[in-house]
Amino acid sequence: MSGRHVHLLTPGDHFSPRTGSAVPTVVHGLASAGTGPRAAVLVARGTYTPRYTSADVVEYDDAPPRRTDRYLDLVAGTIGVTRPGARRRLAAALRAQHSWPGSVVLAHNAPQAVPLVAARHAPVLYAHNQLLRTYGEREAGRVLDPVSAVVCVSEYLAEETARMLPPRLRDRVRAVPNGVDVEAFDGPRPPREGVTRVAFVGRVIRDKGVHVLLDAVRRLDRPDLQVTVVGRPGFAADAPLTAYEQELRRAAAGTRTTVEFASFVPRPALPAILRSTDVLVVPSAWPEPFGLTALEGMAAGAAVVASDVGGLPEAVGDGGLLVPPGDVAALAEALEALADDAGLLGRTQAAGRSRAGRLTWAHARERLDDALSGTIGHDAEAR
Repeated sequence: MSGRHVHLLTPGDHFSPRTGSAVPTVVHGLASAGTGPRAAVLVARGTYTPRYTSADVVEYDDAPPRRTDRYLDLVAGTIGVTRPGARRRLAAALRAQHSWPGSVVLAHNAPQAVPLVAARHAPVLYAHNQLLRTYGEREAGRVLDPVSAVVCVSEYLAEETARMLPPRLRDRVRAVPNGVDVEAFDGPRPPREGVTRVAFVGRVIRDKGVHVLLDAVRRLDRPDLQVTVVGRPGFAADAPLTAYEQELRRAAAGTRTTVEFASFVPRPALPAILRSTDVLVVPSAWPEPFGLTALEGMAAGAAVVASDVGGLPEAVGDGGLLVPPGDVAALAEALEALADDAGLLGRTQAAGRSRAGRLTWAHARERLDDALSGTIGHDAEAR
């Protein structure tokens, strides 16, 4: 079966460049690189605008969550039966599907959408995270039996996901690493001028390891480093500081290194920030499914230092430096080497640019088309 791609975002998610959320970024990248029928994206009415123009936005009226939905879904998952809250909202998103031509429906982070997709379409679960932790093997099989393919954003995530599935479904799992818009991030970079500019970009929460970066900076205590932390826990730049953010500010006060907290910035501002960064640190303390920020930093010409965990090694590849997660000494050593050795810094930046140039969204879209070509026709006909 062939046809247009219809991207189903989790209800309440958006398709806007206002934030750096991974799922909208991935959908926009894949839709921009498509050569077949123009993609469509299902978006709940009232979510962030403006929307990306890479796909047709199909709005629907969301079924607002009820206070009991989370509890009922938790109980239903425990006993392995249908999760009513998730299904009710996803059904609202798919309400008009009987009027569509035969399509490939890519349900992003929404396992419960798979059995709701009409037989004329091919359902694909697109996993950006580990989605099946609360599923037993039996429930995962019952929910995902109709799936044409389970697409994961890294080999790491594909292996983790396959382990959660019954054996009969494991051969439907495919890894399609994310891409990057090289043209958007590439561009002229300001001269270094004696200071090594280090940045963190992302959600400022403990899992992202910002404290590890600041501990490494305090260990070095170098006035020739300049560190910028870009991000907040959410998208509200004026939200009160969390306890973790306050902890980070206290840590930053104990070093001669200049540390600036730049808050949340809209996604269109990100390329310029990354182009003005010498070293981008992705110090995640948890297994990132992929690590888009690392790839975007490499595309902008920054040297990337990332945790050797989850899907980050796949994103970084030979384009950056990897350190053990949570290892303050190893991170400090990598930062010191890049600050002291201009040749190493330049080579690492060049290696990152080269790797990013090979991992474009066009490449990711080719991988996706290949991943689906061996499963869509057979499984759609069987349904």
